[in-house]
Order: sequence, then structure tokens, then C-alpha cells
Amino acid sequence: QLQLVESGGGLVQPGGSLRLSCEASGFTLDDYAIGWFRQAPGKEREGVSCISVYSVAYYDASVKGRFTISRDNGKKSVYLQMNNTKGEDTALYYCAKMRGRDCLAWGVEITYDYWGQGTQVTVSS
Repeated sequence: QLQLVESGGGLVQPGGSLRLSCEASGFTLDDYAIGWFRQAPGKEREGVSCISVYSVAYYDASVKGRFTISRDNGKKSVYLQMNNTKGEDTALYYCAKMRGRDCLAWGVEITYDYWGQGTQVTVSS
């Protein structure tokens, strides 16, 4: 059974750091790009970052320079390192499996075929 499980969310102060993890099972992680999305209360879900099978990374402008996506195929996991967090980073964060190896149209939800349940990140003092 294909599954994506996010973890690592929590409460962090503005300017703090958090690392989210996405653990994959039921498929070969090496063969697929993985994306991170987030949804804040009252807002639509938006793409945050994507990493291809070649470890080429893409970021939304709102997080570029602060977030870093990485993957460890041996551990069947993809990570999102969040640094210098801001209040507007508060959201439910999801990881999702792309249909292919590259991050083509990575900000479009239909390009993903499996999603995790999400992990909550709250940035507040």
C-alpha cells in the first residue's frame, strides 16, 4: 500500500527552525519527484517546494533562501528544512508524490497522485 507520512511539525518561534520529514512506503522513492505543499486557514493549498529524482530543487518565492528540500532514498524520506520562519509559514504541510521523475508543473496539484495527511506548523511567539 502506497503511503506518505509527514512528521516534524510543531510550534516554533519566529526566526526559528524546524525540519519536516516525509517517509514513503509502498513504492520506490528513487523513481519519483516529491513535492511539499501547505495550506493556511482560509487559504488555498499552495506549492512550497519540489525535488526531482536528480535532487534538483525548486522553491516558491515566498520560501526561497529560507527553506531547503532534500531527499535520502536509502531512508525512503524527503525533508524540508525550514529556517528563519515567519508567521505566514503557519499552515498544514503536506508532502506528495509526483507522477514522474521531474518537477514539471510542480505547483499544480493534479501533477501529484498521492498525498500524505499533513503535519501542522505553527509559527508564533
